[in-house]
Amino acid sequence: MEEPHSKLPPPPPTPPTTPLSLVKPSSKNNKKRPVKIFRAFRNVFRSFPIITPACKLPSLPGGRLPEAKICVTGTLFGYRKDRVSLSIQENPGTLPTLVIDLAMQTNALQKEMSLGMVRIALECEKSHDSNKEKTKLLEEPCWTMFVNGKKSGYCAKRDATEEDLHLMEVLKAVSMGAGVLPSKFDVEGHVDDEMAYMRAHFERVVGSKDSETLYMLSPDGNSEPELSIFFVRI
Repeated sequence: MEEPHSKLPPPPPTPPTTPLSLVKPSSKNNKKRPVKIFRAFRNVFRSFPIITPACKLPSLPGGRLPEAKICVTGTLFGYRKDRVSLSIQENPGTLPTLVIDLAMQTNALQKEMSLGMVRIALECEKSHDSNKEKTKLLEEPCWTMFVNGKKSGYCAKRDATEEDLHLMEVLKAVSMGAGVLPSKFDVEGHVDDEMAYMRAHFERVVGSKDSETLYMLSPDGNSEPELSIFFVRI
């Protein structure tokens, strides 16, 4: 009599790894250029004599100077039952310049966006350490997150993982869109959760060294942004 076969079935073969072709972002120096050009214009403008007009001229909203604006690629991704992550790239063919794990599950964010406009605020505190005062806003490590005015928890900036880079490589040809990637297998060969993603162009508005905003741009460019992400250092 033959003994029952006790061995587990072999795990599925590991899918071939997609070669990474993403390049380093080239805008490290270019990002400062619009601000430098604007500062030069502002300095020249300030050198003009002050003349009081006979009639009032229209002023800028809030009396503030124009803000620097840059267009970037933003990707929200994550397993449906796990935290959603935000990746910012100069364009779909470059390595991420920022990856943050948000304090919200992927399916919860999808539900919020289906109900209407979503406003995410990420706040961090200013450091009293003189060595950390020069830290750029988007290089801050920890944030408190609010969704439509309600506190949702804490999130952190991190380095891009191998899985993140693989996802960016797969989505390299996608400039805007949303979808679900095929399920992956865990170490025991069981089907794991699905990876959902949403990619769009974002307008990055730099208000000051302590405030930046990402506005998701709609394809037609007419409607209000469905998603806005505010970075504030207080």
